[in-house]
Amino acid sequence: MEAEAFYKQKLASLQWELEQLLKKRKGLGILRLGSILALIAAFWLFWNMGWLYVLAASLILVAVFIKLLYDDVENKEKIALTKNLVHIQQTELKALQGDYFSFDTGEKHIPKEHPYCNDMDIFGHASLFRFLNRTTSQQGSAALAHSLLQAAPLPEILEKQKAIKELASLPHFRHFLQAYGMQQPLTQNTQTRLVSWIEEPASFIQFKPWRWIKMVLPAIACSITLAAIFKLVNMNVLYITYFLMAVVAYQINKIVGPLHHKVSEITAEAETMLQSLSLIEKQAFESLLLQQIQQEYLQQNQASVKIARLKKILERLDIRYNVFASFFLNILLQWNLQQALALEEWKASEKNKLTGWFTALSKMEALCSFATLHFNQKNWVFPIFHPVYFKLQATALGHPLIPIKQRVNNDACIASKENMMLVTGSNMAGKSTYLRSIGTNIVLAMAGAPVCASQFEISPVQLMSSMRITDNLEENTSTFYAELKKLKSIIEKVNAHEPVFILLDEILRGTNSFDRHTGSVAFIKQLLQQHTAAILATHDVELASLEKEYPQRILNYHFDVQVQGEELYFDYTLKPGICKSMNASILMKKIGIEL
Repeated sequence: MEAEAFYKQKLASLQWELEQLLKKRKGLGILRLGSILALIAAFWLFWNMGWLYVLAASLILVAVFIKLLYDDVENKEKIALTKNLVHIQQTELKALQGDYFSFDTGEKHIPKEHPYCNDMDIFGHASLFRFLNRTTSQQGSAALAHSLLQAAPLPEILEKQKAIKELASLPHFRHFLQAYGMQQPLTQNTQTRLVSWIEEPASFIQFKPWRWIKMVLPAIACSITLAAIFKLVNMNVLYITYFLMAVVAYQINKIVGPLHHKVSEITAEAETMLQSLSLIEKQAFESLLLQQIQQEYLQQNQASVKIARLKKILERLDIRYNVFASFFLNILLQWNLQQALALEEWKASEKNKLTGWFTALSKMEALCSFATLHFNQKNWVFPIFHPVYFKLQATALGHPLIPIKQRVNNDACIASKENMMLVTGSNMAGKSTYLRSIGTNIVLAMAGAPVCASQFEISPVQLMSSMRITDNLEENTSTFYAELKKLKSIIEKVNAHEPVFILLDEILRGTNSFDRHTGSVAFIKQLLQQHTAAILATHDVELASLEKEYPQRILNYHFDVQVQGEELYFDYTLKPGICKSMNASILMKKIGIEL
């Protein structure tokens, strides 16, 4: 089924389901009111028949009321989850139409310096990250960003391809994982708090007498209370006992308070993690990478069970914020002590696993983002990799962020590291977009994702580019010097014979035309000497004459413009050879410059 048809069908089904849940919520509200009225009526009807009848009717009706409360809570959770699922289908339908702007921009992940991040629009308003992102946690967002910023080794890329293909066939799994994450997104702050707490030495558990104190003190308090009820001891004994228990509880609370503060306010996120982990644990996976992620949770019993236990402890510990309940529970049961000991026992047993759980979930979220891309763009292909440097063979390659109705696809072919493409052309003819189309698809390929092409073969490479250079006022750096720094980093990689692929657009534009041409020629020759694969786009058609000096190595292509009167027409189609038509003079006339 095509993606659009799937989302529309699923949306209709979920909207009907949501309507039924909302009706059920209204019905449960009526039933709760009815049970309260029935309880009042029971007192009035059975009062003259004896207190046993009143008690029996009251117990039954209170039980019914409590059951209705639990049903209502469960129904509200289903409503919230269903609303999230509805939202997912709606946003995916918009994304298919090119409106992916409701997703996070990822700007927080922008590195200060990077070989291609700024040039390829990896982050920002209309960015590759935003186009792909279906993560809900901060950890998943970071994992997706890392996949786009750092090329994976070839074995990992191939495993990721298998995992992405499998996840693409599991839309319900992906949507539920996303919907659970939307309820209370996991944050880096929560992970930091928990890991910091995990790494601290235990406060209570090291003092072994607490193990018997936690049983002896509640036994004494409860025994004295029962004895006082049945008038076996004087009430003064009860008061003294309560006073002593309160003193002990107060002293314990001084230690429990800081401990609770470190792990408080994460109960809701613990529920998110519980649901997400449970979903992953129950799903049957075939690909090795997904099985490895799942195994992170299945080692030594299910991680979801352990997270559920942590959540219950935290919920019980949160009762200390209820002054009335906390007072009696601590006097009778030393409640804070019980929960603090349970918390530290949990910490001791799961100390070395918590970080792995967060990491595995973040990897799953990132893979699901790529899987959604594959599901939505079924005509895109997974790259074929050639282990030997270098080969690039692409057919009908387009820019992933340009809607299909406006996208013009082109081919690209660099048969070996001995070749370099020179792309000449007029202003606005499509040179920069062509380079970004290639670069962006290489970023996807190195992340294990499908690419926007009908055929794509490439060697594993590190992408480097120099296209969009700006000055840096903070560092007092001019545009020209900023570009020189970028080119220096490229030269260092080239001289180290690292497998890089270079995209250059109008290099050395910040200097005079003579130095620019001389420097460009020297730079191209240096790349050729080092046998480095590259594509260079330029207005300087004289650079294309290097083909005469290197006839088997320089590959000349161009984008041109058709001129009719004072109007320009672009077809954005790559053609072999050198560009013969330029449009700068016409554009200058259009803005009022008299030539």
